[in-house]
Amino acid sequence: MDEYSRFVDWDKMDVSAQSQDTKELTCTDLHELKQLARQGYWAKNHSLRAKVYHKLISNIPCRTVTPDANVYRDIVVKIIGKRNSSSLPLPEFVDNSLIPTYCLNAEGVGAVRKIILCIANQFPDISFCPALPSVIALLLHYSKDEAECFEQVCRILACNDPSKRLIDQTFLAFESSCMTFGDLVNKYCQAAHKLMVAVSEDVLEVYSDWQRWLFGELPVAYIARVFDVFLVEGYKVLYRVALALLKFFHKVRAGQPMESDSIQQDIRAFVRDIAKSVSPERLLEKAFAIRLFSRKEIQLLQMANEKALQQKGITVKQKRQNVHLAVHAENFKSEIVSVKEMRDIWSWIPERFALCQPLLLFTTLEHGCSLSRFYSHSEGHEPTLLLIKTTAKEVCGAYLSTDWSERRRGGNKLSFFGTGECFVFRLQPEVERYEWIIIKHPELASTGSETENHAQPASSPLSSSSIPSDPSDRLSPFLAARHFNLPSKTASMFMAGSSECIIVGGGDGQALYLDADLNHGRTSHCNTFNNQPLCSENFQISILEVWGFRD
Repeated sequence: MDEYSRFVDWDKMDVSAQSQDTKELTCTDLHELKQLARQGYWAKNHSLRAKVYHKLISNIPCRTVTPDANVYRDIVVKIIGKRNSSSLPLPEFVDNSLIPTYCLNAEGVGAVRKIILCIANQFPDISFCPALPSVIALLLHYSKDEAECFEQVCRILACNDPSKRLIDQTFLAFESSCMTFGDLVNKYCQAAHKLMVAVSEDVLEVYSDWQRWLFGELPVAYIARVFDVFLVEGYKVLYRVALALLKFFHKVRAGQPMESDSIQQDIRAFVRDIAKSVSPERLLEKAFAIRLFSRKEIQLLQMANEKALQQKGITVKQKRQNVHLAVHAENFKSEIVSVKEMRDIWSWIPERFALCQPLLLFTTLEHGCSLSRFYSHSEGHEPTLLLIKTTAKEVCGAYLSTDWSERRRGGNKLSFFGTGECFVFRLQPEVERYEWIIIKHPELASTGSETENHAQPASSPLSSSSIPSDPSDRLSPFLAARHFNLPSKTASMFMAGSSECIIVGGGDGQALYLDADLNHGRTSHCNTFNNQPLCSENFQISILEVWGFRD
């Protein structure tokens, strides 16, 4: 069909979807490029897409010495020789079972393996890169020869712009991206996450499959549309599309029987056959309808997850497939929740802390009902988990992201602090996790004028007045400001503590207030939300526990 058709088996492609109109791309404005990529401006013209890919990849900032087409021509004979490339073992950093053919002809399939082997020769620092075969197979569709494809892939791998993340090349980067995806699912796909927790023995292992959904299972027409936008907007697009895939899977499969040992295969099969239910346009529309964190926020979250893995010594692929640690039944004992319930809570917390084991810090059964003892046993630990059982046998709690010692900044006054990772939840009579909001009900602590004078309600994080003009610099309260050396103004109010009370601002209009004697509490429930209250409006505490996180 054109000069870029050498490796394509057109009998397997939907030729009717291709347009023969001669188009050119002359714009250089990033905003306009984003719109054209999302709209699929070059999606139906094979030759135009090839030229656009070449232009976009040529503009990627790279290391000074980046292998090019001439290097490939020099080394391919030495590395491959006259041997059949299909008989040569692939490097360990790719999964041999995940080399998609993407409607390539026999020459194209063989070229994928040859290019992988030559890249392994030129990039000895790559230790884990399961997406590489898919990227090579796709770019062969839009390359004149193997050498040109090799050069384009090398430019993607050699990108040296610290703000531009493209393809994971180490196990640490890959695994932290899986943890970050789990965090995003927990926040943006709560219905799907609830289903995964219910049917999967290890939900973290399910989410570790997210890159395979994109680079392995998606049909070529779909991954090409994703790649169009990826080359313009970067790594964040991959998270968006994977979240959209999970949302569609939940919509299609919710209510149908699923087995825990087949959930991974079920999702893979759904993605492979996605054309039966969702078009490429609808997939991207869904992906970009998600109000995701900014690129900077996601980068910070990824850094935090990488740091957690490094502290655990998890920097290379382990022999056991899952590096995450569940709550160990033999070492766990609570008077409020079962092991199963604690594991459910563990599925809600940020992934970097799901690597840890729970550690009991305080319980009213042993330490008494004293707020000062509550503080003394909880301080120095971050994050913590608060569990409450009422005399009416209700069970609720809160995940608290910040050390309680932060309350001292306010002296004897009620001091607000914390981050948007805080949330409240209910386990009995039924399970419910409430998405966070900033504390908006300081009147809960209106037992004295002190609170009225010093507990000012925070504005909504989505209010127009709180959003800077440059969205790329926007940092939501989701992340702890001081963890990343950010200005304190980016922090917000989710927890409050004084010598007289504790307040935790939960989500969907929920807030929890505990008296100093730790015998009584009350909740605030905003009736504008269609959900059940956290627990009784006024309740008596039967048992209260505080749990920390142990390496």
